[in-house]
Amino acid sequence: MPFADPVNPGEKVRLANIDSHETGGLNEEDARALTDSLGMELSELQELLYAAGTHSLLVVLQGMDTSGKDGVVRGVFTHLNPQGVRVASFKVPTPLERAHDYLWRVHQQVPELGMTVVFNRSHYECVVVERVKHIVPESVWKHRYAQINQFEELLSSEGTIILKFFLHISKEEQERRLLAREQDITKAWKLSASDWIERENWDAYQAAYDDALTKCSTASAPWFVVPADKKWFRDLVVAEAVRDRLEPLKRSWLKTLEDRGRIERAAVKEVRTATPNNRSGR
Repeated sequence: MPFADPVNPGEKVRLANIDSHETGGLNEEDARALTDSLGMELSELQELLYAAGTHSLLVVLQGMDTSGKDGVVRGVFTHLNPQGVRVASFKVPTPLERAHDYLWRVHQQVPELGMTVVFNRSHYECVVVERVKHIVPESVWKHRYAQINQFEELLSSEGTIILKFFLHISKEEQERRLLAREQDITKAWKLSASDWIERENWDAYQAAYDDALTKCSTASAPWFVVPADKKWFRDLVVAEAVRDRLEPLKRSWLKTLEDRGRIERAAVKEVRTATPNNRSGR
């Protein structure tokens, strides 16, 4: 039984009603063992995705400050071959990016066939942060949900597998993590006064995410709400969801590689036949 189900298209999401402290009945030791096992499966699946070159994988990570986006990258995607993976982070738009449409900088970062890309924050900032901070008016951001769905449908139709994860932590857990950073000199560099200022807008952010998750979870690009108060359960949920999405494609990737192998073997045989002096290794 999966530890997280996707948000069904049209399903109304209320983050306040979802337990961020959920652990699936597991303890930390068992959860980490399962995550390590899933990591081995993900490594194999990523190799096939990379070699077959018929699909790409886009993983979107969103969440409040301290929810663990960087932690998921370390805890889940370090199992993959770095040749086939990159992470794209979206910070405050530059003047050049501001001069283009809001999806311009995002489209440049989507994965090419065979590749895996993890978005650490994403185009959803444009219906969350820009809404909460009143950077654009409601008359602008309210139309973006449909535009984002169309954008993601385009990517999906061209072979991009899309999985989106909202890392759901409680306000109390966020405070605990922020205070812990102050006590740990090795993590103090992450501190920002803006983190405490943004906490004043907690309810507004939750409402914005409620709408984004409700309006933009589709069959081709589903959202998952990941209980993230426990870091070890958070990583397990993400790893399992990615594995479950890629596993059904394993047979088709193997078939693609087998067919390609037969073609290449025939080509090599033809070359060797045409050049009798070059028969080493036959």
